[in-house]
Amino acid sequence: MTDQKKTISADAGNPLQTIINLWPYMWPQGRPDLKMRVVWATVFLIVAKFVLISVPYFFKWATDALNGKLDMAGFVPVFLLGAVALVLAYNLTRLIQIGLNQLRDALFASVGQHAVRQLAYKTFVHMHRLSLRFHLERKTGGLSRVIERGTKGIETIVRFTILNTTPTIIEFLLTAVIFWLTYGFWYVAVTVATVWAYIWFTIRASNWRIGIRRSMNDSDTDANTKAIDSLLNFETVKYFGNEQMEANRFDASMAKYEKSATAIWTSLGWLNFGQGVIFGIGSTVMMVMSAMAVQRGEQTIGDFVFINALLLQLSVPLNFIGFVYREIRQGLTDIEEMFDLLEVEAEVVDAPDAKELHIGTGALCFRDVRFAYDPERPILKGISFDVPAGKTVAIVGPSGAGKSTLSRLLYRFYDIQSGSITIDGQDVRDVTQKSLRSVIGMVPQDTVLFNDTLAYNIHYGRPDATEADVMAAADAAQISGFIAKLPNGFQTMVGERGLKLSGGEKQRVAIARTILKAPPILILDEATSALDTHTEQEIQSALDVVSKNRTTLVIAHRLSTVIGADEIIVLKDGMIAERGTHASLIASSGLYASMWSRQREAIQAEERLREVREMDDLGVVDRGEPAH
Repeated sequence: MTDQKKTISADAGNPLQTIINLWPYMWPQGRPDLKMRVVWATVFLIVAKFVLISVPYFFKWATDALNGKLDMAGFVPVFLLGAVALVLAYNLTRLIQIGLNQLRDALFASVGQHAVRQLAYKTFVHMHRLSLRFHLERKTGGLSRVIERGTKGIETIVRFTILNTTPTIIEFLLTAVIFWLTYGFWYVAVTVATVWAYIWFTIRASNWRIGIRRSMNDSDTDANTKAIDSLLNFETVKYFGNEQMEANRFDASMAKYEKSATAIWTSLGWLNFGQGVIFGIGSTVMMVMSAMAVQRGEQTIGDFVFINALLLQLSVPLNFIGFVYREIRQGLTDIEEMFDLLEVEAEVVDAPDAKELHIGTGALCFRDVRFAYDPERPILKGISFDVPAGKTVAIVGPSGAGKSTLSRLLYRFYDIQSGSITIDGQDVRDVTQKSLRSVIGMVPQDTVLFNDTLAYNIHYGRPDATEADVMAAADAAQISGFIAKLPNGFQTMVGERGLKLSGGEKQRVAIARTILKAPPILILDEATSALDTHTEQEIQSALDVVSKNRTTLVIAHRLSTVIGADEIIVLKDGMIAERGTHASLIASSGLYASMWSRQREAIQAEERLREVREMDDLGVVDRGEPAH
């Protein structure tokens, strides 16, 4: 797959090579039904062209019959010798040709759509293989538009190369042969010169338009990126009243798109006009030659009509040559970015000899782990600790100390620069990512849900779970009571990123799907830090249920959530500053103790404020108003 992608991208500017590289999608392996459709579509294509070539002959014969000059006895069947019969035959032949073309298109439709589906699927899979770093830097709106245009470009290239390029070549060759055999060399020479000039001009003009197309695509991507980004941050826009600013940014991008799109249509007008001039000159020369031959008695009026009809028929595929070339070139431009996307290498990949992770007790071991997102700024500087099977170890420390980085490294969203991370003695870099992630459950700080039902979001933890399993997980996460009160119950839609739910409700959904996954190893990455103290206490009881008898790594900001941990590790500047139980760390009066003291004061202040508000709501707060 990787080699094929590189080849396609490298030859993106060469239409013929691109067509060769896309051939596997037009001739799909393992799909004999689609291959037969390609075969039959090709057969009907060739037959249709031979039928089409016969159309001008019936036109010629009908003209000569009306003019009294028809002398085709022994060649044309007797029942066709009448002028009316020849006219009927002429129109019937045209209908047959149109029918064959439509049959060809219908047969090939599933082939083209299958090619689109294959490439869209491979792009989607590739996107999920890319590293977390790529997705943190991506612009979702622009990315979706690149994929959308790319898949459409593939359909354009696949369809037009088979349905238009081949028949056009066949028709040109047949026309040249007929002119050579019937009218001589000079008619062929004029035809070839006209077609060559037409194609040369089309290619030059289309290449000029490609730059305009790229500019239009860039503007389109930029506008779509801004629109999606603004809509995803709808609440932030409202908080700051910046609707007009967002509209102005979007309109500025659309203004660039408008300019480029206008240039595209203007340039198309010049292209079409130039093509018309070239073909008009060629047709004029040939019609003058034929008219002079008629005057000399070398040709009949039917020959004059025949040449004109044949030229008119040739103009249609020639127009398609220009159209097809433009579409293929524009299609190549559209898929250019998608192939660039397919060329992006995944930062984290399975080793060639990677094995399945065999989970035993689920013991974790971090040994001299060193890591940096940027070589100039190391994050972890030789971290070593163990999380024994079935025990809970908490990682605490100031912001930026490297706490959440540990969970990302355990999941292999990134690979460490040195040291090792093992599960039951197996280095996470030596096992497959899929088997590694299947044994780890995560309850993150910021739970993002799919814009689907509560049932779907909980079921996501284990897609093959039964409905009873989902309900049991909701019970364990203490969210079933809330769901029961909803009009649609488990079928309630949670909205974009789960925004219809409160923070506590979203966290309970995250806990429920982790319970459903039933992983032997659990990561709680600041799972309650975004919640108020009261909600945090409720969620904590659900988390205690989840972590019971599981190897648990707790990454916490609020120290009140890790009091019961078997060991607490305090990070500072990427190194372990302190470690021990809650009691021993408080007794040592170090960094942990000072953090605990500050947080207790903050929590007490928050509780006092909540009490005052509750009393105020009940009307019992003395504000010093005069007595009545």
